[in-house]
Amino acid sequence: MSATVSVSVDTPSGPRSVRVAYHREGSGEPLLLLHGIGHHWQAWNPVIGILAAERDVIAVDLPGFGASSPLPDGVPYGLPSSVRTLAALCEELGLERPHVAGNSLGGLLALELGREKLARSVTALSPAGFWSKSEQRYAFGVLWAMRQGARRLPLPAIERLSRSAAGRAALTSTIYARPGRRSPEAVVAETLALRQATGFHQTLIAGRDVRYAHDISDIPVTVAWGTRDRLLLRRQGIRAKHTIPGARLVRLPGSGHVPMHDDPARVARVILDTSR
Repeated sequence: MSATVSVSVDTPSGPRSVRVAYHREGSGEPLLLLHGIGHHWQAWNPVIGILAAERDVIAVDLPGFGASSPLPDGVPYGLPSSVRTLAALCEELGLERPHVAGNSLGGLLALELGREKLARSVTALSPAGFWSKSEQRYAFGVLWAMRQGARRLPLPAIERLSRSAAGRAALTSTIYARPGRRSPEAVVAETLALRQATGFHQTLIAGRDVRYAHDISDIPVTVAWGTRDRLLLRRQGIRAKHTIPGARLVRLPGSGHVPMHDDPARVARVILDTSR
């Protein structure tokens, strides 16, 4: 089931509502899925069916991305605002301390929810925030170039490129190790999601000063990194392990930055093992 719900967030002029889109499927303990910058909840499509066999899965469009509305004027796109919005969403949907899995930006948010004791377990797939300054500049430059490319390409050109494996690689090889496996429809949809993401620029600006530096010791935490991640290099996983010594560090052989598409069975198993 795909739906939207309005949640209240505080602004300088008083409470305002934000419309959050989500997809919910399955039964069992709740599992919240959070995508990366410029993506949408459909990033999780390859693993939702597997996870839903054991979990009540809620895949969310973050505010300013996908079908969710932007944050209201005066509310910054930083970690505190995002965590408050996600906490309000969980309250509205009756999710009491869900398991949380996130990719990239979503992985960073998952770790924050765990630190704030709003999650019962955390799986972070190539989470943001464990970069050096040079690695951050590189990643942000790549993301900005991807955004500009998505905005400048006319829709007929995107559709034409999506029909060949080489074209799908041109559009998405930065984040997938096996872009040729993506369906043309999915590639078009996620390219348009990147183009239309109203929260992209402000989220990127807010991330310039982010470097995760907190331990999480009271819940299960797994950090997983694709060995072919070309955006956030896998050595950042070692930094994550040093920052969160109790975390389990898992390699995802042959996977890129968004590993749910490259190896859905392995990614689903990592998430379920952590949530058990």
